[in-house]
Amino acid sequence: MKRLVEEVSGDGLKKLLGERVILLCAAYFYEGKLVGVNDHDVCIADPHIVFGAGKWDKPEYATVEAIKHADEWFIKSASIESYGRSKKND
Repeated sequence: MKRLVEEVSGDGLKKLLGERVILLCAAYFYEGKLVGVNDHDVCIADPHIVFGAGKWDKPEYATVEAIKHADEWFIKSASIESYGRSKKND
């Protein structure tokens, strides 16, 4: 797994290392700071589950809950349908 230790260049998820992202997966949407990427998993710090995104032009998600028992959360890359910068970056 690559970890955010120094500036990393690249495409796709690796390009977003160090930023807050939203991962749109088959069952849930996950939001957090992208801190790790490898061929099979991604790792987000300060993880949240977004149950309702709300309107995309609004500055906050409609329904979001922190995963308070974990500092980091791992998501299988195969379950990610799309991804991008989180609203919380703005």
